Amino acid sequence: MNPSVDPFASVRDATNAHRAKHAGCGAYPYANGPLLGALAAAVSARRILELGTALGYTALWFAHGAPDAVIDTIERDARHVKLARAHITQFDLDGHIVVHQSDFAKVLPRLDPGYDIVFFDGYAPTPKILKLIASLLKTRGLLISANQTLGGKDTDAYRALIMDPEWWLTAFIGPDQETALSVKL
Repeated sequence: MNPSVDPFASVRDATNAHRAKHAGCGAYPYANGPLLGALAAAVSARRILELGTALGYTALWFAHGAPDAVIDTIERDARHVKLARAHITQFDLDGHIVVHQSDFAKVLPRLDPGYDIVFFDGYAPTPKILKLIASLLKTRGLLISANQTLGGKDTDAYRALIMDPEWWLTAFIGPDQETALSVKL
């Protein structure tokens, strides 16, 4: 992507540089931030939940696409939380983006339902996490699930669940179908 089109290119680049410095670091910026901003704008999102903050790149894109939304984002790694909060402050979005430091399974039960969008970008999704997400996402809300190509038993079970036509309307995007877009029915 052309950096002049991506107002958050510095955060994407900082995330890649951070990961390169720290062996085994799982902070990856989602490859298509503008898509997330466009989806948030298209659904006129007021509440967005992100699982996997990294250094804040995608949360910033959600805020850009839905300027009136509140974005709750969850990250376990304390270093990532500190850096994400600094980036959020840099773009004057304190209070608009709220970073929760903890494991997904600990934070999700404490949140109020009614999210318009939930974005899962925290390694491989699990059926247990999907159940928690589904309880927080409003009917006709959009679930965006990254990392669908990581494979494994949990990811395969997660994919099977989001393909259940009684609960979800799902389409996969990208040449490798790495991301699923699912509407909760």
